[in-house]
Amino acid sequence: MNDITIKQAQTDVDQWIKTVGVRYFNELTNLGILMEEVGELSRLMVRQYGEQSFKESDKGKELGDEMADVLWVLICLANQTGVDLTAALQKNFEKKNIRDATRHQENKKLQ
Repeated sequence: MNDITIKQAQTDVDQWIKTVGVRYFNELTNLGILMEEVGELSRLMVRQYGEQSFKESDKGKELGDEMADVLWVLICLANQTGVDLTAALQKNFEKKNIRDATRHQENKKLQ
């Protein structure tokens, strides 16, 4: 499988939604679904890296799949609201490079 860009992912998700998925859920429904997916990722992380033990219902779950579910719904929301995630991520890097240029190197907690 070839690498996929964020822009291509937005296009591919949009195409899937409009053919296989019929249509997008509304934005608030997708926001709720995003929260559910983040919760599923959190549950797995807590069991894999935290102190909670696995339950029978946790078996077969994979971090990558849970992260991909979060990304999928986030892409849906971006598509619905007209956000170009590539441009948004580039702008976010610029913001962090200016705001946090020395902040983390100077943070004694990180040394």
